[in-house]
Amino acid sequence: MKKEFGNIYLSWRKGTGESRHIVGILKQNATIGVQFSYYKDLKNAYADGFIPYTEFPKTDEIYKNDVLNIFSQRLIKAERSDISDFTKFWEIDERKMHDKLYLLAHTQGLSPLDNFEFLANFNPIKSYSFVTELAGLSHLKLLPSLVGVRDSLKIELDKTNPKDGYAVKVFKNDIFLGYIKKIHNKVFHKIKGNYPSITVKAVDFNGVIKRIFIKVSF
Repeated sequence: MKKEFGNIYLSWRKGTGESRHIVGILKQNATIGVQFSYYKDLKNAYADGFIPYTEFPKTDEIYKNDVLNIFSQRLIKAERSDISDFTKFWEIDERKMHDKLYLLAHTQGLSPLDNFEFLANFNPIKSYSFVTELAGLSHLKLLPSLVGVRDSLKIELDKTNPKDGYAVKVFKNDIFLGYIKKIHNKVFHKIKGNYPSITVKAVDFNGVIKRIFIKVSF
């Protein structure tokens, strides 16, 4: 049976609207468990002010001990009163609430305390869905009236993009809304045939649209 996702990549950016840097990778090994290492070339991230993850300060080391437990501290606590709303938003299978790696992949481990994100390399599996967020919105200054929850969107592969060979553009009718996040965009390049259904999950705005979350369904 094909796995829902492959490796999970650690992303960092200076702040909202800034470029995302893929700085590390989490790999699952049947014998060792989950291990984490940084990419060798971090000069562009360092130029933007990157500081390694507190519990993993050495960028030349492969971490094998307690990796998943440390990163899972970013996950929502199961006893919270709003846990049901949380699982519905992120399209989480409640039967897998015990699977920390799965939860990290689906929720991106987002925290208001830093600018790290965990981006899973998803696979196109029938009846599978995940939630992601559009990138590049801050430069477009889109009006909130343009997009609503449950709107159907379309995509276009941008294979000649000089910054990312896996770039995927997202449109509402003929209006450009932004790009699929790095790493998440790779799934669209694995598909043979029809693209998945893409709908708006949530919109955050303040005068102009700040964030658009979308649901990708196969």
